[in-house]
Amino acid sequence: MALQLIQLDQEKLSCSICLDLLKDPVTIPCGHSYCMDCIKNCWDEKETHSCPQCRQTFTPTPVLVKNMILGELVEDLKKAEHSTASSDHTFAGPGDVACDFCSERKLKASKSCLVCMASYCEQHLQPHYNVAPLKKHKLIKATSKLQENICPRHDEVMKIFCRTDQQCICYLCLMDEHKDHVTVSAAAERAEKQKDLETNQQNVQQRIQNREKDVKVLQEQVEAMNLSADKAFRECDKAFKNLISLIEKKSSEVKQQIRSKQKCEQNRVKELQEKIEQEIRDLRRRDTELQQLSLTEDHLHFLKNYSSLSHQSASTNVPTYNNLTLQYFEDVTASVSRTRDKVKALLSDEWPKISVGTTKADILLPQGEPKTRDDFLKYSCQITLDIDTVNTLLSLSDSNRKVTLMSRNQSYPSHPDRFLVCRQVLSREGLTGHCYLEVKCNGMVGVAVAYKDIGRRGTVKECGFGFNDKSWALTVSGSGYNFKHNNISTLISGPLSSRIGVYLDHRAGTLSFYSITETMNLLHRVQTRFTQPLHAGLWLPQSAGDTAELFDFK
Repeated sequence: MALQLIQLDQEKLSCSICLDLLKDPVTIPCGHSYCMDCIKNCWDEKETHSCPQCRQTFTPTPVLVKNMILGELVEDLKKAEHSTASSDHTFAGPGDVACDFCSERKLKASKSCLVCMASYCEQHLQPHYNVAPLKKHKLIKATSKLQENICPRHDEVMKIFCRTDQQCICYLCLMDEHKDHVTVSAAAERAEKQKDLETNQQNVQQRIQNREKDVKVLQEQVEAMNLSADKAFRECDKAFKNLISLIEKKSSEVKQQIRSKQKCEQNRVKELQEKIEQEIRDLRRRDTELQQLSLTEDHLHFLKNYSSLSHQSASTNVPTYNNLTLQYFEDVTASVSRTRDKVKALLSDEWPKISVGTTKADILLPQGEPKTRDDFLKYSCQITLDIDTVNTLLSLSDSNRKVTLMSRNQSYPSHPDRFLVCRQVLSREGLTGHCYLEVKCNGMVGVAVAYKDIGRRGTVKECGFGFNDKSWALTVSGSGYNFKHNNISTLISGPLSSRIGVYLDHRAGTLSFYSITETMNLLHRVQTRFTQPLHAGLWLPQSAGDTAELFDFK
């Protein structure tokens, strides 16, 4: 009733011009009231001055004086509305559990009864505190899941657990399809499962401790490896200083390769460490969920969630450290020392022994390439096309993510980075580390990665993607796929698709192209050593109207 009165008063205290509550209300001679600014603006636009409601005209223009009484009523109305709104916090809203016994606007429930199978606000909950038979009922924190405890077939509370079928049933189910099954009360089954839960929780806590120990061991391995690498670096540096200028070039290469090997092994250990630490975080979260489940008072909720929470996830294998990395650096040092004592003629024979290559197998757990599209999306990168590099026959659109081959030259300002001959464009952003991108192709499209310093003003053989040693390109057409690098072409077979995925592991020197259908289909993989950051590239060599579009991962 009070709310209706407030709404009625608000209508009476509203300006008929702006339809809002009166602001600085004034009353004109005919008796109607308006906001001072509203009536002034209304009269300023007209030659004659009249009331917007009754149309009575006034000569001369009335003097507008603020109506103090109306102003006070408006303020009182605002305070009353604020008071009414502040009292709504006790009512049930979206996401709240409502009281089942409130007849009009429902209040928030504070408790749910597992015997009555209903939820109560504080007012309707009082009989459970005062009436003797109701005091024996089981009260829990208000929950919206009470209906899950009702048998969908017999509409009875499920208080029995069938061990034969591993499900909760009601007493009517016990007399029917579960008649000859092994059954116990839900409370008894809960007590039995509670013991298993405690054992499960102890196992999780033990795994957390073991994982923390594994992290510590990995940290010690990194420290030992760093010491060995530093020692190898110093000794190799000392040995190479005694060699002639011909060897100085080799010295620089070996030192660079030692550091590269050291960094590679550091990164491998770091990735494994991050994986184990993530497992620890998952185990901690699981421990918390088990703890919360062990404290729940609802047996049926416990039994329904126990199976999923009690399942143990697989543990990350930590390979045994076998000192191969340390021995590797020691072998390098020994080889360099022997080379120091040999003559130039024997250098070509000894060099393979001291060259720091990549022939050693991975010592730590290798970083496998993703399998599913969801796995690849973890490394997705949001890139755009660089308008300063685009050929004049190409048009950019969709926030510089889509390129279209045109029949006429486009108007672009002169820029030294622009491709003059090749109908192609590079991305603005460089690609390093783990990167994944997707390209939607329409027509013949070249999907490529290239170094930033690829030629811009020469012929296709000098600047085209795939025609030189600075770019790697997969050409997509209706007839199939073709991969090209350093002007060497390779025909590729695979499921035809207009969407191509490109996965780059810059540090490992891996570049992979995928045809995306319902699955990720590997078309071609390159294993090399990238010496600079790469940029994504798109090439449209054939027909006007062909397009290529970078997928927007946002």
